[in-house]
Amino acid sequence: MLRNQLLAALHAAESDRLSPHLELLTMGQGDVLYESGGKLRYLFFPTTAIFSIQHELKDGGVSEIASVGNEGVLGLSLFMGGHTTQNRAIVHSAGYAYRLRASLLLAEFHRKGPLFDLLLRYTESLMIQMSQTAVCNSHHSTVQRLCRWLLQTLDRSHTSELRVTQEALGSILGVRREGITEAAGRLQTSGLISCRRGHIRVLDRIGLEKQVCECYEVVKRETTRLMAKNTIFDDVFDPMWPKRNGKQSRRMGSADRRIREVGHEDSVVADETQSVDPLAAVTV
Repeated sequence: MLRNQLLAALHAAESDRLSPHLELLTMGQGDVLYESGGKLRYLFFPTTAIFSIQHELKDGGVSEIASVGNEGVLGLSLFMGGHTTQNRAIVHSAGYAYRLRASLLLAEFHRKGPLFDLLLRYTESLMIQMSQTAVCNSHHSTVQRLCRWLLQTLDRSHTSELRVTQEALGSILGVRREGITEAAGRLQTSGLISCRRGHIRVLDRIGLEKQVCECYEVVKRETTRLMAKNTIFDDVFDPMWPKRNGKQSRRMGSADRRIREVGHEDSVVADETQSVDPLAAVTV
């Protein structure tokens, strides 16, 4: 079954509105989905394909800043107020993906329904991946970074054999081809992978997990946490009121008293029967 986790999480009404407009496409390795500065007309929901978001320098150098698999969607800049793309996106693992016209998903986003919350959480998970990738590329060895990429790709794949060239891996990790050859050779000598032209087969996943840096687990853990159902509502109100016997308490602390003394009690003390929008308390 072809499945994208974001599409699978849609509520029935959202699914009924969007499903008739989804186009299932075959994605070939190396296909360019958009270039830097291009207008964003479509969003892509991968099922078995994996996309690479890359930044290209003026001198032609390329480095991957994030990847998108069946857990997400490509084209989030649409919801950040931009209608053009600042980076390049290509298919680095062939497979299938659904395509949806940008205007349709933007209209659904502006309904502020369950999809609104879901896309905001996925946006944060992608931002975490980008920041962690930047840290990883600055502080960890090529071997560790290669292990991270292999494990992330395995998590989104249905096979242990990955089609990728050393040249492509060099672009993804921002490393010269010679560095990729050396790192892959060390993993092959350790019996963790086997390499042949344009293919890498993972032989020992546990061994890769022992070699990888902390960045892989950070991104995986945070993505799982953010995309879990109702995560965004957990503990939203805790900083406002301390709990007593499992229930919110109206007791004020010293900081609350100072705010009340200058006449702003309405901004701190809410009527217990008043409903509050949890999203209003969350900074994205």
